Amino acid sequence: MTPTGPAAISTRPIRPDDRAWIAATTIERWGGETVVGHGVVSHPADLPGFIAARDGAPVGLLTYAIEDESCEVVTIDALVEGIGAGTALLGACTAHARAQGCTRLWLVTTNDNLHAREWYERRGFRVVAVREGAIARSRELKPSIPLLGADGIPITDEIEMALELISARG
Repeated sequence: MTPTGPAAISTRPIRPDDRAWIAATTIERWGGETVVGHGVVSHPADLPGFIAARDGAPVGLLTYAIEDESCEVVTIDALVEGIGAGTALLGACTAHARAQGCTRLWLVTTNDNLHAREWYERRGFRVVAVREGAIARSRELKPSIPLLGADGIPITDEIEMALELISARG
């Protein structure tokens, strides 16, 4: 486990014995065992990723997928907000992506998730695409996606955000 800061948050890669916990966490946080983004259905419990812990208890989860030189953050959940779990997870994923030769870290959020968009922007991410109406198509793949999100804002669009990386090879 890697210490990541004064809040005693540590991160470690997902292990096979974490899979049931990840499935349960995904159901609780995402309303099912799958997530949908940019037309792709993902099963977080089957993906690689990192767990953040404090005093041995999980406080966060990040899953990712690497394709070519691009690493997508598929899910990120701070189970306890404000203690640095999300920052630690994103740091672990960024370091891993660089070590794998990735030059880009990216993710998809939704138009209602203003808090997340601000959080990512403070960490260097930029909005690189807006897919208007994409959530209607996502609901065809996962009907449980709610109509309203944070602060009663209708969930309609996907916002793609990216962070350009300098790879370990470059």
